[in-house]
Amino acid sequence: MTSVLERPAPAATPPRGRRKRAVRLPGPWTYAALIAVLAGSAFPVYWSLVVSSQTPDKVDSVPPVLVPGGHLFDNLARVFDESDFALAMWNSVVVSGTITVSVVFFSTLAGFAFAKLRFRGRSALMLLVVATQAVPTELGVIPLYMMMSDFGWAGEIHAVIVPGLVTAFGVFFMRQYFERAVPDELLEAGRVDGCSSIRLYWHVVLPAARPAAAVLGLFTFMQAWNDFFWPLVVLTPENPTVQTALSTLASGYTTDYTLVLTAATIGTLPVLAVFILFGRQIVGGIMQGALKG
Repeated sequence: MTSVLERPAPAATPPRGRRKRAVRLPGPWTYAALIAVLAGSAFPVYWSLVVSSQTPDKVDSVPPVLVPGGHLFDNLARVFDESDFALAMWNSVVVSGTITVSVVFFSTLAGFAFAKLRFRGRSALMLLVVATQAVPTELGVIPLYMMMSDFGWAGEIHAVIVPGLVTAFGVFFMRQYFERAVPDELLEAGRVDGCSSIRLYWHVVLPAARPAAAVLGLFTFMQAWNDFFWPLVVLTPENPTVQTALSTLASGYTTDYTLVLTAATIGTLPVLAVFILFGRQIVGGIMQGALKG
């Protein structure tokens, strides 16, 4: 007969409320839905590539051509011969890059001030910043154009860059991030060590803001690159961005879709390049911030 001491101990039962839930693996319908969404998202890009590699008479053919042809380089040469597309690409790179760097810098600076610094009127100013998002952009076009004309910037890319140097969405986005991601104890420890607010911002806040700043930078670059309305108003056809150059190519009596979609394919490449180069860093920064949180 086995003694009480030799009996095996009963398995420990996890306390109620702490039992691990079984992880459900995605089924075949989930993968099918993801593949369908991916195909639907990638098809416009593929169709632009197909049309840009064909001759104009193939665009309206029935059944439609679904395989790329051999006229891509000919259409590329036509784009740069019939329009100043190289200047448009350069202008868009300068505008988007400058606006992205400026928005990230000023938004992190203002977001840190609104989230962690105590000063009179902070809540009222933040409410005013958020309220500006409710004002339609079209209401400010005429006074903004008058200001650009008074500055002598009408027709210059300065008129596109300066109004977008900081955004209310960027300030609000970074303020909400700093509220959760940067603990007050960390800032107090820095102040005890003798750090000023600027040094705290540079050495403590900016490293912590990397995940959110990367996301904000990507969104800002895409928005500035795809902006059409304001560049169309303030710029001239001799000094275009990519979007206004595409509008000029499509504004003829008859539209050459091979030419337009070839230019659109070229204009899509920088956005894809930015996402490919920095997408992994953005996702990695988000995951790092989530793990630290």
